[in-house]
Amino acid sequence: MQAKITARAIKSLAVETKPYEVVDTELKGFLLRVQPSGRMTFYYSYRNEAKKRKRIKIGQLGPGLSLAQARDEAIRIAGEVNQGKDVQGEKQSRRQAAMDTLEKTLSRFIEQAYEPWATSNLKSAKSSIDRVKYSFPLLLNIPMIEVTVSQLERWRTDKLNEGLKPSTINRCVNSLRAVLTKAVEWEVIEEHPLRKLKALPLASTPKVRYLSESEERRLLDALLQRDDELKEARSRGNEHRRQRCKELMPELSKYAYGDRMTPLVLLSLKTGMRRGELFDLEWHSINLEQKIVTVVAETAKSKKSRHIPLSPTAIEALRNWQKQAPSLSGRVFPSGSGGRLDNVRKSWASILDLAEITDFRWHDMRHDFASKLVMKGVPLNTVRELCGHADLNTTLRYAHLAPDHKADAIALIG
Repeated sequence: MQAKITARAIKSLAVETKPYEVVDTELKGFLLRVQPSGRMTFYYSYRNEAKKRKRIKIGQLGPGLSLAQARDEAIRIAGEVNQGKDVQGEKQSRRQAAMDTLEKTLSRFIEQAYEPWATSNLKSAKSSIDRVKYSFPLLLNIPMIEVTVSQLERWRTDKLNEGLKPSTINRCVNSLRAVLTKAVEWEVIEEHPLRKLKALPLASTPKVRYLSESEERRLLDALLQRDDELKEARSRGNEHRRQRCKELMPELSKYAYGDRMTPLVLLSLKTGMRRGELFDLEWHSINLEQKIVTVVAETAKSKKSRHIPLSPTAIEALRNWQKQAPSLSGRVFPSGSGGRLDNVRKSWASILDLAEITDFRWHDMRHDFASKLVMKGVPLNTVRELCGHADLNTTLRYAHLAPDHKADAIALIG
């Protein structure tokens, strides 16, 4: 049957004794297959360059896949098909290659099938794969079908006893789960070994760490002191080079900063951008005239673009950095080699030591941004939009910081 596939239409679908399909009238090729069991699965159907009809499974409707997500994935696949790609054919080739060359061990599957795919499709591929290899060395050389929930339960218990946080443990397990999910999707294994494993419960009120006034003052002073020390060190180094007739390094004394760390920190504090978003930020996304920075969908965690107004402090930091940045095209904060920054852990740790600030991660600057907005009375939904939270529940962790209007309301009745 043909119909526009909507949430209301799906609710009205009856379960029949034989499977049937609903072909969407809005997006060509998008369809929903309804099984006698009640299971509903989305597919995308198309013709390859040889005019042969093919279809690719998008996924089963349920907690892990909504109608909107399935439609977005169908649109993405349609785009690849329009570019001449045989999406299902490529998937079958990957699956066949996996079946032909793997003994179905986790290690070989990662190296020969999952890693090539992840490197091309996932921004966090390397860190995720490294997390699996580092966290689960005893599972790497056994068949994937022999990975059991009980093994993971024991591993989690050991890690909890070692003091690892539940959130960190969940992150490691999720990386492993993602690998096994692809193995199921590519039909290398028939069933997900961890499908019955539930995540460890986290604190109902996640910790919100933000800077006190004195801490923020010490942080800014530490940044200023560090810049002065870097400039002085560069001047001493150039004097040493001059005496030995060596080529001089660019002089820093005429610039505002010793390196990229101060503008990076200031922009993080005043925009709430994630570290990865800052590392990927490009100059064309900054409009100093309109005083706005755009986080593009390709680099945003939510995969949605958002526009953040720039405060006077952020504008000044960017204008100063423009004068000494390696380039005014491409990335705003490139690595020393010109590529993407990997991390700034050592520099950040030294800044915190200098400022005498403890228990404060880089990501906490994002909490600081959101917390300060809420404490100033900014509506939670506005904070959600500025931070790029996927839903309001994430933003609600800051709700307790909002000015207490309840007391004011009670005061009105005397």
